[in-house]
Amino acid sequence: MPKLLIRNARIVNPDGSVIEGDLLCQNGVIERIAPHITTPADETIDAGENLLLPGVIDPQVHFREPGREHEEDLGSGSRAAVKGGVTSFLEMPNTDPPTTTQHALDDKLRRAAEKCVAHYGFFIGATPDNLDEINQAKPACGIKIFMGASTGSLLVDKAEDLERIFANGNRLIAVHAEDEQRIRARREQFKNRIDVAAHSEIRDNQCALMATKLALSLSRKYRRRLHILHLSTREEVELLRRDKPGWVTAEAIPNHLFLNITDYTDLGTLAQMNPPIRSANDNAALWQGLHEGTIDFVATDHAPHTLEEKRTPYPDSPAGMPGVETSLPLMLTEAKAGRVTLAEIQKWMCSGPAEAYGIHNKGKVIEGWDADLTIVGMKHAKPVKNEEMFTKVQWSPFHGRILVGWPVYTVVGGQVAFDNGKIREGVHGRPLAFN
Repeated sequence: MPKLLIRNARIVNPDGSVIEGDLLCQNGVIERIAPHITTPADETIDAGENLLLPGVIDPQVHFREPGREHEEDLGSGSRAAVKGGVTSFLEMPNTDPPTTTQHALDDKLRRAAEKCVAHYGFFIGATPDNLDEINQAKPACGIKIFMGASTGSLLVDKAEDLERIFANGNRLIAVHAEDEQRIRARREQFKNRIDVAAHSEIRDNQCALMATKLALSLSRKYRRRLHILHLSTREEVELLRRDKPGWVTAEAIPNHLFLNITDYTDLGTLAQMNPPIRSANDNAALWQGLHEGTIDFVATDHAPHTLEEKRTPYPDSPAGMPGVETSLPLMLTEAKAGRVTLAEIQKWMCSGPAEAYGIHNKGKVIEGWDADLTIVGMKHAKPVKNEEMFTKVQWSPFHGRILVGWPVYTVVGGQVAFDNGKIREGVHGRPLAFN
């Protein structure tokens, strides 16, 4: 594998301190970090005094393949990822067919090996009757349970089915926590509402809290490793602050951190997602939860639909927004404003997901660790532009927002995958291993 030398970088240590120097990559790992490296290399790039960070690990994306490749596929999704500084991703099982068997998992791994420019891992999806598959299928980063918001075989909302899954096996369980019965009751209650703002009332804070309480109780009962996906409410943060066993983790996503119900006015159905966007008070509670460690890390829940699909009148419009390209610039813009630190960003977006999912040697810029890196520009701000998005759907809910921290280079396994606006040919991600 060729040697890559990065010169003139502002290298960010795990504690957030910054050193100026060079970094040498060989055989896919960081071989050396020093003020000046003279070792000959196959390629040398000048970081231009930009920040060099560990590559982001995005632990929740929907890349839609197989079944809905007109919205995204593993190739386009991974290209959008590296454009955003994401070098590894974990993909969800609600494809068509769903990833609920070893055969379906093997099919995704084969497709990813052919197409992905970032490293990849996949969840296995729980159904009411695939207990053996979810505990035995390999390699899987965890079991995904849709307690609400899904249809068909991937919906697991009956108490006896949830109990059986939590009681058997030891693999990490990640939950989409919304109470399906409450959703159905409130959908009937609000059936005459056709404005998209009703979405946040139908799937209200109590809907999320009820499901999170149930998942926590089952996790505690069986001491089962639990991860709560896309936490969205202040009530859930308060619950976890009081009652969060050491084997439980939780995440927040930029949509719930940066958007709230006032954004329905401008975005309409583009802002529709599950769980829905909430109030400004919920935004504040999520930020507090991150800062204090109640929430462990940040994912994106990248869930693209075409603009034509999203413009379908509510309630027939689909839920979900793209986000894998903008998560790091959004957070780095907060860092430049002094609201978060570089240490927090690395913990929330790099080392935290790696530790939670047992991904070895990723998430820190340390000699001997994997050379998955991103070099970002902090001096010049520029707006999010739909037409510049690499996702197939070519739109962002943050269109027009002025951000810094856009990646200039992204390095995957010691090779430059993203280079000043373009994807390099011949770079391939690898399947992630989970301890």
